[in-house]
Amino acid sequence: MFTYLNPTIRERLIAAGKLIRINERGQTLSPDRPPPEGGLALNVLGPIPLPIKFGELEIQARWYATVRSTELAKVEELAAELSRHGGQRLFSMLASSMAVNSVLAIGKGEHSDDPLVRVHSSCLTGDVFGSQRCECGPQFVSALQRIHEDPHGGMLIYMSGHEGRGIGLWAKAATYLLQDAGENTYEANRSLGLPDDSRDFSDAAALLHYFAHGRPFRLLTNNPKKIGDLEAFGLAGITPVRHVIGVNPWNTRYLAAKRDWGHALSESDLGLPKK
Repeated sequence: MFTYLNPTIRERLIAAGKLIRINERGQTLSPDRPPPEGGLALNVLGPIPLPIKFGELEIQARWYATVRSTELAKVEELAAELSRHGGQRLFSMLASSMAVNSVLAIGKGEHSDDPLVRVHSSCLTGDVFGSQRCECGPQFVSALQRIHEDPHGGMLIYMSGHEGRGIGLWAKAATYLLQDAGENTYEANRSLGLPDDSRDFSDAAALLHYFAHGRPFRLLTNNPKKIGDLEAFGLAGITPVRHVIGVNPWNTRYLAAKRDWGHALSESDLGLPKK
């Protein structure tokens, strides 16, 4: 693990307790042994001090970068091949070969008895471009602020492989064009032959097992399915906390489709007349 960077750096990080490996139950595994066959193993790198600023919001967070051992092994094979053939200029290919998820621990965070948690699916258009076609950007910033202001602190888990509910950015762009032609967000997925929601929360569950240490936690979400998915991986004591923000005329139809699909959103949340 991390041999494509420098083996000596890897050993230094392990010795300093900055690089660990955990299984699907959040239990630590030996970083020097191969991960169990067929089992989930996540490499966790951190904490890394990360000052965050969005407008007037300033937060001191601790960043943990995480990646699956299986994905890292594939990258190491590619790195070795590039090195053998003098392809160092192609090392940018490595970045596209790994889904690196993140944990932002704030306040008491990892040591809280009742942390406030957000499991946030990546959304380039909303989180980075500031798109109003969804509520993702405002949800991301608001979650950071709510965790920062909560006396118990907590964590934001950022899932990098979840773009477009798991279909990827290219397919998401196609669904936007289909939505502009009259389909809703779920109908557009189906037109492309894709699932309504193909996100995998197993990595998030493993990280919550590790960082919450079996304690109950509060989850910022309007999506009951997300809670069910996390519970299916053995997490218990999850209290949902409503997280409605970022509603605007551009995304009302999108949010109405999410409500009809099962999200805990009311007509008043969306500024619509009651049925």
